[in-house]
Amino acid sequence: MRPREFDHDEVLRIAFDQFWRKGVRGTSLSDIARDAAVQRGSLYNAFGSKEALFLQAYERYAGDYLAALQKALGSGSLRKRLTAFFDLTITNFRSGTPPRGCPTTRGLMELGAAEGEGLDDNARQAFASLISRITALLQDTLAAGAARGEFDGNPSAAALHIATVTRGLAVLERAYGDEPQLRKIAAHTIDLVLGRKGG
Repeated sequence: MRPREFDHDEVLRIAFDQFWRKGVRGTSLSDIARDAAVQRGSLYNAFGSKEALFLQAYERYAGDYLAALQKALGSGSLRKRLTAFFDLTITNFRSGTPPRGCPTTRGLMELGAAEGEGLDDNARQAFASLISRITALLQDTLAAGAARGEFDGNPSAAALHIATVTRGLAVLERAYGDEPQLRKIAAHTIDLVLGRKGG
């Protein structure tokens, strides 16, 4: 008897939700199969391993997140664009009950502490790729702001600075769970980057 067909995208969504809440080490293929109402063997046949399933689910998340960031950075003054960027970033960290944190930072902390445990170099590359793509979006936004006279700094250095602050916010969110403090840090960062420019 053939295993029943399943909705690939729905399985990726369910899997990523579990990975995000419990981490890769804390999530089993049996848990994902149960929640997705599919056979565990079907997941192995479709994805090969838990890590391969995580990577596909993470790439789906990364694509959706980048599209949302592009929209957030797409209109208004440079200050409004950067504020929308941080709003989306912090809202993402604080989503879920309890808040799930940042899936990229959580995943980075799970990179193979010991041989055969956690995630491997393919996952590290996926995490680094998303951070690089976010940084490139920020750089493009800052360069466009500079062309409009809203920013007179170095777009590349400022984008890297903002991306680095988001990593710090992800860690502080896990440590303290203090959303108003995260938003205050974001506002200070925008002030530091833009100075009195950027309205």
